[in-house]
Amino acid sequence: METAELQDKIFAFMEKMKGKKKLKEKDVIKALAEETAEAPDNVKKALRGMIDIGRLMYSYGGGASSVEIPSEEYLREKGLIK
Repeated sequence: METAELQDKIFAFMEKMKGKKKLKEKDVIKALAEETAEAPDNVKKALRGMIDIGRLMYSYGGGASSVEIPSEEYLREKGLIK
């Protein structure tokens, strides 16, 4: 599976889980590796690529980090959308 296709699946998964539960990076990697039969390292690489370009972001709260879809406010602040 190509990286772009895997990233689209990761984004769809994150949209499905939005507002339900804060997901740790390892939760996303495990779920997508099982769903797509991709190697966890490939899922991790695709996920990190999405974080690098701002499609997803890390958030911190309660002493733990999670991965989520950034809000429009955050994207405007970073200049990623107008």
